Amino acid sequence: MSDAIRVVVHPPSPTGGRRVRVDGETLGLAHSVVDVAEFLRRAGLEIDPAEVAGTPWIDWRGVGPERWSPET
Repeated sequence: MSDAIRVVVHPPSPTGGRRVRVDGETLGLAHSVVDVAEFLRRAGLEIDPAEVAGTPWIDWRGVGPERWSPET
């Protein structure tokens, strides 16, 4: 994986889910690491869902990969 690729998973939205961006382009609203892996696959970046949480080239904003719903 190239260090030049920037994947950002934004904090949970008020309605749930997290926006996923690659190199500034929004790929969609993910509700799990499986969704993140699917968005990345569609963008040509193959990754196993089991590896998404620990991948150093994904920038988890606000909170880590364990949280997908808004703070209550």
